[in-house]
Amino acid sequence: MTVIALLQLDPTVGDLDGNVALVEVAAAKAAEAGADMAITSELVISGYPPRDMLMDAAFISACEAASMRVRSPIPLLIGTPLSAEKDRQKPFNGVVRVADSRTPKIVGRKQLLPTYDVFDEGRYFQADDGPGIDRSLQGSSVGITICEDAWQHIGEVPSDYAVDPIEQLATWQHQGEPLAVSVNLSSSPYHLSKEGVRAKLVRKAAITLEHPFLLCNQVGGNDDLLFDGRSIAGWPDGTVVQGPAWCSGILLIDIENPDASSWISLENETADLEIVPRDGQPTFPTKGQDLLSAVTIGLADYCRKSGIGKIVLGMSGGIDSAVCAAIACEAVGPENVLGLAMPSRHSSDHSIEDAKATAEALGMELQILPINEIHSSVDVTLKQELDCGYPVAKENLQSRIRGTLVMGAANARGAMAIATGNKSELAMGYCTLYGDMNGGYAPLGDLYKTEVYEVANAINSNANGDFPITESTMTKAPSAELAPDQKDEDNLPPYSVLDPILEDWIERGIRNTSPLTEDILARLHANEHKRWQLCPAPRVSNRAFGQGWRQPLASRR
Repeated sequence: MTVIALLQLDPTVGDLDGNVALVEVAAAKAAEAGADMAITSELVISGYPPRDMLMDAAFISACEAASMRVRSPIPLLIGTPLSAEKDRQKPFNGVVRVADSRTPKIVGRKQLLPTYDVFDEGRYFQADDGPGIDRSLQGSSVGITICEDAWQHIGEVPSDYAVDPIEQLATWQHQGEPLAVSVNLSSSPYHLSKEGVRAKLVRKAAITLEHPFLLCNQVGGNDDLLFDGRSIAGWPDGTVVQGPAWCSGILLIDIENPDASSWISLENETADLEIVPRDGQPTFPTKGQDLLSAVTIGLADYCRKSGIGKIVLGMSGGIDSAVCAAIACEAVGPENVLGLAMPSRHSSDHSIEDAKATAEALGMELQILPINEIHSSVDVTLKQELDCGYPVAKENLQSRIRGTLVMGAANARGAMAIATGNKSELAMGYCTLYGDMNGGYAPLGDLYKTEVYEVANAINSNANGDFPITESTMTKAPSAELAPDQKDEDNLPPYSVLDPILEDWIERGIRNTSPLTEDILARLHANEHKRWQLCPAPRVSNRAFGQGWRQPLASRR
């Protein structure tokens, strides 16, 4: 029996000592459980993605040194930045093997450096010219690849690379380099359409290599990127073993007997692995449940890793703020969340009642701060401008007053304000700079409005008591309530019509030639200046605003 442990961990970018400790604890537990060898995720020592920290040579050296001081009772392959070998050369994205009885050794460097979507690795790293090999597994050799190195093999990259590291390993094997198993140290970001793709990857690699192929993936959130875990192994006969999502732990893979594989949780005792037969596909939760887990982990990790313990948000009684409140309470605890209901002369009675019901169901604090007096005062002060200017300016005053109150309360409490807008609104510019866009993080910033309702249903289905999202909130027509009897559909198509058009264009580059589509896309591109000022939002689609959407501001179409 040969058991390899995949250490599915949640490192913090830049916390070298903390990440070393995380790896050492997991490696020791893996050894206690009978593992013969352990594998980390990509760049676990630095945390992924370290971005321009990689331009600091001292940081690279510190990462390499930290990886080599890791102590492990079993051979351990560690993902880490590695120093450049020559002047004017970039550093490497590499793998160091450590074991208590052996001198640490560099055993692999990444070959394929993605430079698309959220990836900028060509900016930071030098590409190597071959896969890695390690010979410390009971006298057998292990083939080593790093993240993108494996994706070329199934064509899941936008453009073709000159080499295929999986094919290279297969060639070496046929030329007399016997491999017992090959591994992939991965930091593979989450997005919805990735379901089943990693299973396809490990299966095809295993068939090509004629031996098991194991992928260890990072878990957790770092800034706007999310990592779902779901570390996975495949065999040439098509069998797959997949670890759980959204939690840290150790996936113990018995490479001779997949059925003997097991999961050791480091945080969630209810999670477990899944053994998938050769003709099957891994199971996944409903879209709403998976998105809820994703954005909750994103906010929780952003707060934890940034030292933020409290959250403040505006609560309108609408679907977006109710969902954000539920996510915030799960992320930092309801005792650390403050909601502000800020009714104006245009607010409906049910808006306050729905906000109260949500706060009560969640166990969080809610303050009601009417803004009529402030609104009237500003109206008078700016009367000359407002009476002869664009009508929307008068409406936006309310949003900016609310934004000021939210930021004031957040500052006073040493808390972070969160913005409650969704991707549909941000796409259309249906949001107010320095108003409802205020905040340090936007949990729903990459969710279309229709997806927000799916997340709301998931929140309610998980509730032990009263539903946090009231029936009134779920069923009433969306409204900004900035004008009498205002509805979103006064200015936007129904979200059931709008969202598919936006998703087709933003994420697939597909557009039809209808007048409605042309109008929607014209509004999308006209509001780029707002999105440049958007706070971070967790990426759940394959093309999110921010790093994945780099449009010019001053342009004509």
